[in-house]
Amino acid sequence: MGPRKSDSRDRMILSAAALLREYGASATSVDRVLAHSGAPRGSVYHHFPGGRAQLIDEAVALAGDFITGLIDAAMQADDPVQAIDAFFALWRDRLVESGFRAGCPIVAVAVETNDDAPQLARSAAAVFARWQEALAALFLRHGLTEERSRRLGAFIIAAVEGAVIMCRAEQSTAPIEAAAAEIHDLLLHTLRDSPGARSGPRS
Repeated sequence: MGPRKSDSRDRMILSAAALLREYGASATSVDRVLAHSGAPRGSVYHHFPGGRAQLIDEAVALAGDFITGLIDAAMQADDPVQAIDAFFALWRDRLVESGFRAGCPIVAVAVETNDDAPQLARSAAAVFARWQEALAALFLRHGLTEERSRRLGAFIIAAVEGAVIMCRAEQSTAPIEAAAAEIHDLLLHTLRDSPGARSGPRS
């Protein structure tokens, strides 16, 4: 049985996401994606009639779905503090495993102008909003108000993304470990003092 027709399409999207993490949006060209994925050149406009912009847009959506899935899984945890600790640890491990080369593909798109493809910035903004809403739902479920939950969700995403950028620049995990420790302490106090706080010690 030969490969499925969608194989080259899937490979190209995965490759685009990987290249975005390491090189940024402007350096993620169609030629680079083809070389990385091994997909045939003729498949580009067959699968992506919108060209490079469509390819990057779908890579952003894929990466966004992946992290949203991790956050959704964390939402099932009995202890939200441990869930957020694990979220920071995931990013730290990705940095170390890649030799501090792999950042966030969503940030890679968001920080560039992309005047020729303004939809990319909108897609990045939509992904960030989904992540914040997922985290807000976690905190809301554990007794915080809706307003505080949304603020904390935004703050944690900003802290993670900023720490990842600093770690790559410094070639060190120190920034993300510092951010994780501060947010751990913040959440301990915030959740302990919330009106809907559950009984039982956290540490």
